Amino acid sequence: MTKPRYAPRCLPVVSEVPFTSVEEAWFWYMRCERVRREGARMTRDNIRQHRPCEPDDLNRWVMALYRAGTIGPQHLKVLAHFGWQDRAPDPRVRGEVRAHALWDEALDRLATPLKSRGIVEVSQP
Repeated sequence: MTKPRYAPRCLPVVSEVPFTSVEEAWFWYMRCERVRREGARMTRDNIRQHRPCEPDDLNRWVMALYRAGTIGPQHLKVLAHFGWQDRAPDPRVRGEVRAHALWDEALDRLATPLKSRGIVEVSQP
């Protein structure tokens, strides 16, 4: 019996589109999580725009920041709560002033690893 031959599969060259902001990347991750919890399996094939990372990569980087003590449990709670609602906290609402500050801190600290890896476009001043 002959040994089966394996040939590399040709994949289409698709340019990856970086996110314009860290906030956009976070909302994308949360939407992917919502779809996953509804039963869909996230693969590169069923994502409309190819991004330079997987959805789970964002979770890994946030948890690495948490383990390093760069962000705290309150940051995680705000990111999850408002990310699930698909909106940022509004500083004009009295009950969301503190949440807005935590949101900004968390996204600011997440910006460094995302920009260094080319996940988020670096804005030119």
